[in-house]
Amino acid sequence: MEKLCNFNHEFIIVHLLLFASLLSFTNPTPSPTQDEQSQIISRFQEYLRINTSQPSPDYKKSTQFILTLAESLSLETQVIEFVQGKPLVILKWPGSDLSLPSILLNSHTDVVPSESSKWDYHPFGAHIDENGNIFARGSQDMKCVGMQYMEAVRRLKASGFQPKRSLYLSFVPDEEIGGHDGLEKLAQSDVFKNMNVDIILDEGLASPNENYRLFYGERTPWWLVIKATGAPGHGAKLYDNSAMENLFKSIESIRRFRASQFDLVKAGLKGEGEVISVNMAFLKAGTPSPTGFVMNLQPSEAEAGFDIRIPPTVNAESLEKRIAEEWAPASRNMSFEFKQKGSTQDFWGRPLITATDRSNPWWALLVEAVKKANGKIGKPEIFPAATDSRYFRQQGLRAIGFSPMANTPVLLHDHNEFLNQAEYLKGIDVYESIIKAYTSYIPPGRDSLSRDEL
Repeated sequence: MEKLCNFNHEFIIVHLLLFASLLSFTNPTPSPTQDEQSQIISRFQEYLRINTSQPSPDYKKSTQFILTLAESLSLETQVIEFVQGKPLVILKWPGSDLSLPSILLNSHTDVVPSESSKWDYHPFGAHIDENGNIFARGSQDMKCVGMQYMEAVRRLKASGFQPKRSLYLSFVPDEEIGGHDGLEKLAQSDVFKNMNVDIILDEGLASPNENYRLFYGERTPWWLVIKATGAPGHGAKLYDNSAMENLFKSIESIRRFRASQFDLVKAGLKGEGEVISVNMAFLKAGTPSPTGFVMNLQPSEAEAGFDIRIPPTVNAESLEKRIAEEWAPASRNMSFEFKQKGSTQDFWGRPLITATDRSNPWWALLVEAVKKANGKIGKPEIFPAATDSRYFRQQGLRAIGFSPMANTPVLLHDHNEFLNQAEYLKGIDVYESIIKAYTSYIPPGRDSLSRDEL
């Protein structure tokens, strides 16, 4: 009983300190005027109009744009290239207590390619329609978030707010092609170690309803290629163990597994990020001819590629066993290889997830800060795809995925990607509240506010 009482006492202390941190802000920042709102939207449009699409992003222009904004805010700046031509921009707002671990707000500058002919407006025109929707590649993924960080800092500085913890903003390259030359190298560097980061915020997803989405983990990509071999045969011959027949058996087995996972989502029993997804990426077979393919010849080889995404909460070893024994068994003259195989565990063998309970004060602070900005939070989720956050979680660090876009269709990587300007402006309010809460937070035993005073 004594241990239980002590635990409850500690729990109350932590939450009172969280509450005290939220109340220790300066007066709320006045709402921006119409002219200030126009300038905010104009800066967002300027960033969106920089063509940073893969495979040839204009990093030079985006870097200069970010540095110019940082200079106007009197932020410390650093540009690093772990790989030539792929700059990382790191901005710093020093805190008043440098002994406290810092906060990192991360975003990536690159975007995926777009098919201009299939858009209503040019993907890099940042056109605003009559409903206030801003159409541009990167409007959701994720130039919006990077600029919201900057605008929130601008407002906080104008209000006279002084953070206790140092705040870092990172703008990194090549996330859309794996992040290997950008954030992965940063996370492993002495530069990052010296930043002394305790919590990272990174990208999330839009929400079609009024609730913002928070992500505590993400699915890991496995890119699998299955190959079947067999003796060639006449196109009219029926026989067992041809390359195509064996591959079809595997595809059918994979299709059944995919359907079983998808059924859980359709029934509302699990979220999209909680199941294993499998989607065929390519099918390669046949004997080429000058006019197409030889039709009366059964090929001796056939292969298919699959994009598999695995939640950190499932047993990855059992899936690999299924691949070896059921999807690509050697007994059917089949083999497989992984073009990419991410880990579902950190370097210490723990699942790649960030705690959402009382052991993680940053989660509670984030939820309360969003509510303080009149935002609503949905059920915590596992991100269905991969983000740069995995490189932090692999080191045992806490990372939360969050992009404040409510009442917005999920259009990342889609045609006509857009974000409404009202939602964009509201997101700035949300980040202002979060930055206040995070940079003001003092853990129990570190604040001048003692237990006696509580």
